[in-house]
Amino acid sequence: MTVHAVRAKWRPTLSMIVFTVLIAVMSMPLVGLVFFRLYENQLVRQTEMELITQSAVLAAVFAREVEARLDDGIELGADWPKDLREKELMPIDPVLPRLDLAVDDILDPRPDGVPPKKPPGKAILEIGRDMSRLTSETRRKTLAGFLILDAHGNAIGGRDEAGLSFAHVEEVASALEGRYASALRIRISDQPKPPIYSISRGTGVRVFAAFPVFLNNKVAGVIYTSRTPSNILKHLYEERRNVALATITVLLMTILIGLVFLRVVTQPIRGLMEYIRQIGRGEREAARPPAHHGSREIAMLSQSFIDMAQRLSERSDYIANFAAHVSHELKTPLTSIHGAAELMRDAGASMTDDERKRFLGNVIKDTERLTTLLERLRDLARADNPRERGPVSLSTVLSDVQASFPRFPIEADGDTDRQIAMSRENAGIVFSHLADNAIRHGATALILDVDGIEGSVRVIASDNGDGISANNRDQIFDPFFTTRRESGGTGMGLGIVRSMLGAHGGDIRLLPSERGAVFEVTVPVG
Repeated sequence: MTVHAVRAKWRPTLSMIVFTVLIAVMSMPLVGLVFFRLYENQLVRQTEMELITQSAVLAAVFAREVEARLDDGIELGADWPKDLREKELMPIDPVLPRLDLAVDDILDPRPDGVPPKKPPGKAILEIGRDMSRLTSETRRKTLAGFLILDAHGNAIGGRDEAGLSFAHVEEVASALEGRYASALRIRISDQPKPPIYSISRGTGVRVFAAFPVFLNNKVAGVIYTSRTPSNILKHLYEERRNVALATITVLLMTILIGLVFLRVVTQPIRGLMEYIRQIGRGEREAARPPAHHGSREIAMLSQSFIDMAQRLSERSDYIANFAAHVSHELKTPLTSIHGAAELMRDAGASMTDDERKRFLGNVIKDTERLTTLLERLRDLARADNPRERGPVSLSTVLSDVQASFPRFPIEADGDTDRQIAMSRENAGIVFSHLADNAIRHGATALILDVDGIEGSVRVIASDNGDGISANNRDQIFDPFFTTRRESGGTGMGLGIVRSMLGAHGGDIRLLPSERGAVFEVTVPVG
């Protein structure tokens, strides 16, 4: 298998990422100021909409009063524009706010009223006085300013400006022509502006709205209203202590988040990296796992690396010991073959036929032992890295094993139709080695008792052979340990069984017995 190295390109460190996140958290209040104009514009439009609503109500009242006193000589103004009269046929004809801080100019303060060219009549002035009582109550509740203008732009109702003309004001002139108009104008205040006002375009302005009143398709007057929009900057300035407290809180929370990241993310990962570097340098004794694992995910990652390092360490020790055992086991027959070959070469014609046959027999015997060892090594390699997983029924496996040992009785009790998570070939290797081990230790039969425990199949394999002495019980699964070396035993059979079962999530252990050997084999259910 080819291992692809990680490309050597620039990558941000975890600390850099955490720092970026913290900066982003701290900058969020500042970023909010960028969108402040949107909020200010919404406040302006909200104010204009409120003025439109109030003006529409007052316009209806004004139109009714004028209609009731038309016979008293009240004059009407310009004709209702044709395009607006056509829209009157629609079920709904809303007047929507139009002001936009980003587009509309902020005009100079509203011009003062001037003496009218023609003073308003007595009847319209009386209507104005009646309307003034209504607007004064409304002003107390809404803080809006109201001027009631006649069809010529003369103020007939208001606080101190009754009798003056406002026909020269742009929005009023448009309303006298029958069209609603609004404007943003500089607000004149007798109080100083807070310093924070300098960052906003929407501060220090007042919204003006001129709403035409129609009667008999003519302009009967204008409801001229104004109001200062709500201003969040003023509120922030008034609450500057609380704003400072909130800023300090954000800063402290950011520091706290940084410390938490450092504790639960950065430090554990750096500790894990140092542990891995030490393992990579071969400092297995000096390497210590991280003292703190941080979050659950990092703890799981750390544990996975630690387990992997331990497995690699154990594997390295296993390979070293295995190589030593293999070299020792192969060296004995090879030395014997080499010695026999040298004697036969040096003796020449002086060696008798019996001696030659004896030496050749030894060579053949050692060659057969080498062949057996190689077969066992192949089985062990297959057991350590199985490629096929199954499942297969135990009855099928036991039938194959019985066919391999036709003269050795194998009896099976219990539910032998259970499926196990092993391939037919791998399961056959396990039970064949158990049968071969029993035969080599003088058994005349092998009894298998099958049952199930907690998602696994358990097989109790017992034979009536010589059994295993107390001194050897702890070594029987060690590679190359055998008490039958003279009869061709390699000491690898039970090691192969344990490796094969372990690779499939199973296990084998030796049970106490009065006679013969008894093994408990567990295999996951297939």
